[in-house]
Amino acid sequence: MAAASAPTIAVFARYPTPGEAKTRLIPALGPLRAAAVHAALVAHTLAAVRASGLPYAVHFTGADEAKVAAWLGPNVPLVAQPAGDLGQRLAAVPAPCLLIGSDCPGLTAAHLQAAAAIVADGRPCIGPAEDGGYWLLGLPRPQPQLFTDIEWGSASVFAATHARLPEAALLETLADLDRPEDLARWPQFLT
Repeated sequence: MAAASAPTIAVFARYPTPGEAKTRLIPALGPLRAAAVHAALVAHTLAAVRASGLPYAVHFTGADEAKVAAWLGPNVPLVAQPAGDLGQRLAAVPAPCLLIGSDCPGLTAAHLQAAAAIVADGRPCIGPAEDGGYWLLGLPRPQPQLFTDIEWGSASVFAATHARLPEAALLETLADLDRPEDLARWPQFLT
């Protein structure tokens, strides 16, 4: 199989508006601290992305581009997420790509480089998350069937995706920081 082009990392991130970011943490932290945890996770994700040396863009939602640019700083490529559910927004990213969120404290540049090498070789890959989702989906070519009829946010996302893409290389399983019980594992994100 011919090698595909090097993928671009698509970082999905929400502007950290209190009450709208990391809503599952709000009962434990309140809206301001939950939004601060989210902002710290986005900063961590962008540090790993930049350290990987791979091309990237932040696919944002929750605020206009000027507000997001002021938050993230200069020289961050920005793409507004289109309307629709998460599947429609993920499917809109052109391949080859590495689709990632911004809630995986264990993410490193090495994880991204390994996934990029697989995709550049023309193969898809998935990074399973401990909660049943995935922390990365790498696609050398468009795969729109992966994003329809998925119960987003559920413990079945990885299994449903892998069933549709059984040839995908499996990456290391990592954990997300989504729920109050996850906070004890990563206290450094409690700002």
